[in-house]
Amino acid sequence: MADSFDDFVKDLQNQIFDETRTAYGEVAFQRWLKPLYNGEMNDADGYGRVTGTCGDTMEIFLKLDDDLVKDATFRTDGCGSSSICGSFAAELALGKSPDEVAEISGETILNTLGGLPEEDRHCAFLAAETLQAALHDFMMKERNKK
Repeated sequence: MADSFDDFVKDLQNQIFDETRTAYGEVAFQRWLKPLYNGEMNDADGYGRVTGTCGDTMEIFLKLDDDLVKDATFRTDGCGSSSICGSFAAELALGKSPDEVAEISGETILNTLGGLPEEDRHCAFLAAETLQAALHDFMMKERNKK
């Protein structure tokens, strides 16, 4: 009986993985399995928090050194697509100057992923908006230091 149930679970998991890989593509599927840069940063130089129209909330944390992003992390209470997009937003910011981070858009994230299903594309724009909020927070702190 246990073998039969285990086989059912394994088959179901493989079906979910196959459907997800087909819908999202290999790049997004791998990041869905293992989102990178996930977590809070206590000493962030820039912090952004945005709640999207879908109800998902995302946070992005930036640490800069020598005017370059040295560390970036994200957190979300949202769906798998939000996690994927937050992960790529953080990754895309690494090693970039504030001016370069300012150029990262939802389209940039979608292009990196190779696209998303239409109903999930908004997650890339949520991630980009949150990244820009973190950058704005950093820039305001820098301005206030002067």
